[in-house]
Amino acid sequence: MSEPRINERIRVPEVRLVGPQGEQVGIVRVEDAMRLAAEADLDLVEVAPRAKPPVCKLMDFGKWKYEAAVKARESRKNQTTTTLKEVRFRLKIDDHDYETKVGHARRFLAAGDKVKSMIQFRGREQQRPEMGVRLLQRFAADVEDLGSVESAPRQDGRHMVMVVGPLKTKAEAKKEEAAQASEEKDERKSQGSRRQRKNQEQKPQVSTEKKPLSNSMADYLPDELKNL
Repeated sequence: MSEPRINERIRVPEVRLVGPQGEQVGIVRVEDAMRLAAEADLDLVEVAPRAKPPVCKLMDFGKWKYEAAVKARESRKNQTTTTLKEVRFRLKIDDHDYETKVGHARRFLAAGDKVKSMIQFRGREQQRPEMGVRLLQRFAADVEDLGSVESAPRQDGRHMVMVVGPLKTKAEAKKEEAAQASEEKDERKSQGSRRQRKNQEQKPQVSTEKKPLSNSMADYLPDELKNL
């Protein structure tokens, strides 16, 4: 997007002028608008060039550009890209391997990524596509609390593919992860405070009160020291 025209670059006879606080000044000659901008030590910025007459606003253009750049950086930083992760199955997969694959997929979906589940058929297994469909349907059921099927199982030669999309966006997943980390940090801090108070309560109290000397020792002290 190109920058708006400002000050002397605005070459129209009159403009609809808006003040620095958004107040409507009205339609004025461009020379008068530029004079008001100079008196206020501001810039005359064309904000709606297609209006008739064009709308211009009095503002600090340098400050406006800086704030716009900061907002653009923050927007880019908060943008997240969904990644397509892949999980491969064998048609005759054992339960332990299957559970491991499901665990990986659940982690991907929880992080806001899509999962492409793929079955590779071997030999005559290509003649039993219904077995692949059942396996992928089982997989979809095991992750349905985190994702939903976006692309139903389809066979392409020796492969059958299904895509599951996350129920939460990547931004939402990161937000929840940050909130959970903050809660865990507060809980650790609270536990540390409780342990510190408990240790202080259990610490024996040392008395600073002076105990009188035994009579046997007092007998040997001068009178001026007996009352100390």
